[in-house]
Amino acid sequence: MEMSKKKTCRGFFKPVVKRRWSFVRNKQGSTAVEFAIIAPLFLGIMFSMFEIGWFFYTNSVIDASLDRAGRLLRTGQVQQSIATPADQFTFLYDEICDVVDSFGDCGSRLTLEVQTFTSFADLAAATDPMVCADSPPADIAAIPFSPGTELSIVRARMCLIYNTVNPLIGVDLSEGDTGQRHLVSTVIFRNEPYEKGT
Repeated sequence: MEMSKKKTCRGFFKPVVKRRWSFVRNKQGSTAVEFAIIAPLFLGIMFSMFEIGWFFYTNSVIDASLDRAGRLLRTGQVQQSIATPADQFTFLYDEICDVVDSFGDCGSRLTLEVQTFTSFADLAAATDPMVCADSPPADIAAIPFSPGTELSIVRARMCLIYNTVNPLIGVDLSEGDTGQRHLVSTVIFRNEPYEKGT
């Protein structure tokens, strides 16, 4: 009688144990679980790579556009073909804006400064910060534009307010909580003796 009870108990628990082991061995859906664990890390790395790549591309475009504008000043093309400083500024600003407007509206993001110096020592001593488009209006209105004449020492600077691509995923390149970053590019040169060729 006792033996039959034991057999009956063993017979009852045997299917339960078997089901438990089959659940542990079951691999259906394991790929989805693994992907759910790895996906956040993968997406973070992917978006970080994209953000950094786009950031360096934007920097290179800004540098190239200012370098091109600086060449127009250095060779005297702007000074000789356009009479007034206001028109010279507008021409250069538009030249740069044609290149960088894919990153946003130039009127609210881009500032351009061109300044001449009597010597390279004076240039080295000039530590004034670049004024960007989000500065007070009085500071923006006071941005100098002086392309100089032949053999003048010139510093041209521009500031573009850049919207970061992924402030929430991956690398956050923004300054503070604005989701934006100030990109400043500078070129320094001495104007060529362009008047001698005319």
